[in-house]
Amino acid sequence: MCIVCDRKIGRRAFLRLGGALSMAALLGDAAFAAGGKATSLTADQALAKLKEGNQRYVSSPQACAVDLAKARANVAQHQAPWATILSCADSRVPPELVFGGQNVGELFVARNAGNMADIATLGTIEYGAAALGVPLIVVLGHARCGAVASACEVVEKNSKFPGSIGPMLEPIIPAALAVKGEPGDFVDNAVRENAKRTAAKIVSSSKIVADLVATGKVKVVAARYDLEKGEVNFFS
Repeated sequence: MCIVCDRKIGRRAFLRLGGALSMAALLGDAAFAAGGKATSLTADQALAKLKEGNQRYVSSPQACAVDLAKARANVAQHQAPWATILSCADSRVPPELVFGGQNVGELFVARNAGNMADIATLGTIEYGAAALGVPLIVVLGHARCGAVASACEVVEKNSKFPGSIGPMLEPIIPAALAVKGEPGDFVDNAVRENAKRTAAKIVSSSKIVADLVATGKVKVVAARYDLEKGEVNFFS
């Protein structure tokens, strides 16, 4: 899984003038604030690259010395990530490693407990898609997610959680309710359902993302990470 230390990150294409103007109209000065080049990868190419990286992570996981100073310098003035990953904050699910040791500047990552699309996260995703030109958005759930398991406890036992944890779980509860009583593990079923619902919510709640999806510039998919095997399974 070793990162190729001299991996070229210049596979970028300048935004077309028409695209830049449309983004400027959509985002105002924010589109120009991003500046520079966007990735040349399509959503399907980005998805294939994630799948290949995850296979590398599963089949030959290893660590190597990486010239991070060089990588950092290469992207210090501009970022052009090719995939946005909305993942759980769980410490066992680091997206850059899960997808094969991606280098600095390649993945645009948002993380919170339960991989939920709250306002801050949705705005982050919109910025990545519209201003940075990221073609792929992945909602990454994972096995034995604590947030999803807690939401399942609310559904099954009417459990109460202190502080802001209870309100945080509320958006996950509909997913748990939807799969309660289905064959298989309740929590794992809810993990899958929650990831799918969050992916759908990103499109339904964001006109920016919905318009980009409608024109084929962006794809939104859901996935689940297996903690033991290291495998990522994509649902759509």
